[in-house]
Amino acid sequence: MSRQSYELKATVRTRVGKGSARALRRDGLIPAVIYGDKKPPLAIAIATKETSLRLYAGGFLTTVATIDVDGEKILVIPKDYSRDPVRDFLIHVDFQRIAAGSTVTVWVPLHSKGEEKSAGLKKGGALNWVRHEIECTCPAESIPEFIEVDVSGLDIADSLHISSVKLPEGVKPVIRDRDFTVVSVTAPAGYTDAA
Repeated sequence: MSRQSYELKATVRTRVGKGSARALRRDGLIPAVIYGDKKPPLAIAIATKETSLRLYAGGFLTTVATIDVDGEKILVIPKDYSRDPVRDFLIHVDFQRIAAGSTVTVWVPLHSKGEEKSAGLKKGGALNWVRHEIECTCPAESIPEFIEVDVSGLDIADSLHISSVKLPEGVKPVIRDRDFTVVSVTAPAGYTDAA
């Protein structure tokens, strides 16, 4: 289950720097840069309102987008963005070009399933997320929206490691030198193993 792609309209920026960036923001535009794929960086301006809506919809940094730069369509993924520290609005976005068939490194959120079948949760235990998301490499055209973690077999004091999580096809964790913990079930206060 990968996210829906979207398209943003952009124009090429001829001037760069603080003064021109402020002028763009006054006109309802955000300065941005497209880089990567062994091509020179491209300074662009994108609409503030449309870009902000995409950011607040969730999954901004894990969704492939198409940027229409004066008629030329460029496939990108947002890599970083900056906000005004006082007024909290977007002031800059960095996009990375994506070549056909390339892989990207993204942070993918984790969701649990099977909570109603977990013996530890039935006894009053709490699900303790050690990691809420994991950094993965995956094909650019099939970035998962989230990864499901099956907790149905967990009892009190059990934990689930990355090797036990079923990852979508083509998705690999960046950390491969150790079997790190993803989630565990902790005992409730005053719990004794008398049952």
